[in-house]
Amino acid sequence: MKRTVFDEDHEAFRQTVRDFIAKEVTPVYHEWEDAGHPPRTFYNRLGELGILGIQAPEEFGGGGESSLKFNVVVAEETSAAGVTFGSYSVHSNLILPYLMENATDEQKQRWIPGFASGELMFAIAMTEPGTGSDLANIATTAKLSEDGSHYVVNGAKTFITGGALADRILVVCRTTPFDPDNRRGGLSILVVDTTSEGFSVGRKLDKIGLKASDTAELSFDDVKVPVTDLLGKEGEAFSYLTQNLAQERLTIAFGAAATAAAAIQHAIAYTKERKVFGKPVASFQNSKFVLAECSTELQAMQIMVDNAIELNDRGELSVADAARAKLFSTEAAGRIIDKCLQLHGGYGYITEYPIARLYADTRVSRIYGGTSEVMKTIIAKDLGL
Repeated sequence: MKRTVFDEDHEAFRQTVRDFIAKEVTPVYHEWEDAGHPPRTFYNRLGELGILGIQAPEEFGGGGESSLKFNVVVAEETSAAGVTFGSYSVHSNLILPYLMENATDEQKQRWIPGFASGELMFAIAMTEPGTGSDLANIATTAKLSEDGSHYVVNGAKTFITGGALADRILVVCRTTPFDPDNRRGGLSILVVDTTSEGFSVGRKLDKIGLKASDTAELSFDDVKVPVTDLLGKEGEAFSYLTQNLAQERLTIAFGAAATAAAAIQHAIAYTKERKVFGKPVASFQNSKFVLAECSTELQAMQIMVDNAIELNDRGELSVADAARAKLFSTEAAGRIIDKCLQLHGGYGYITEYPIARLYADTRVSRIYGGTSEVMKTIIAKDLGL
């Protein structure tokens, strides 16, 4: 079915991104995977091209775009090429809404220009060793100093995408003691400078997939954070997280659709070329039927995701609908990519083939941003259950 979410500007941008990937990413991508992340200068390059700050205001050096559609194009082109832009998606798709909606004018002046240029890379630290999807159980503490000039942060975070190279990290921490009668209260967001004394990056976690995206453990040992780096109001973090998780989950959903589309194209190309019993694999009825099933499921996923993108651009995407988009898209992408890998036979299990990387990279989409089980809980609540 014909898609209607993109216009000529999006397609021109798509070609720019595609050319950039072919010239500057694909030839060295294996080096990034070996290192566990792109070189730090790569993010400056994304800033130069205007990719990092597409939605940042023009007054701060950004592109001034209100729509998320250009970010969708980046996801589709990286998936098609079988690469990632490291922690780009967290930086550009997840962090910016927090800054634009909750930062003061003075904070925006300090942070947004560097955000758009790549001089300042951001990450967000929610998950802790003992806290996964239950954010209300966060234990990292931030105590206000006696003179009221700064907070002192202590605790640990894990599974932090971009944490190894970040310059600033949005740290969700507890600024008032835990109250069992108000589990969601008392949480705040502090923007921590990673050059601060007492902050350290622990293990860089070795993952099944997403090898070129750093995921790290972080430690905070009496880290002093100026009160001027409190994001929004003290104690309001849970409401900020809930508000912005809808776009995070949409980002995961359109990323899943992009990987599924890429998997189908790889499978079509491979089965046309590969011969078994003297015939192309694509000539067998099973191959045709499997790809027909995958294509149909992708179409359904794409319609759902595109509608969610339009709703998000209008500020009308609900938490429950974002959960539906993430649940359906990530589960469907898993099924599609598995079938496409099967059509590759043994070569589908070899990492030099893009389908193998897609298979490994996509699995986490059913976990991060809220597990599929959490999505089902959100949807059930929306049904009054």
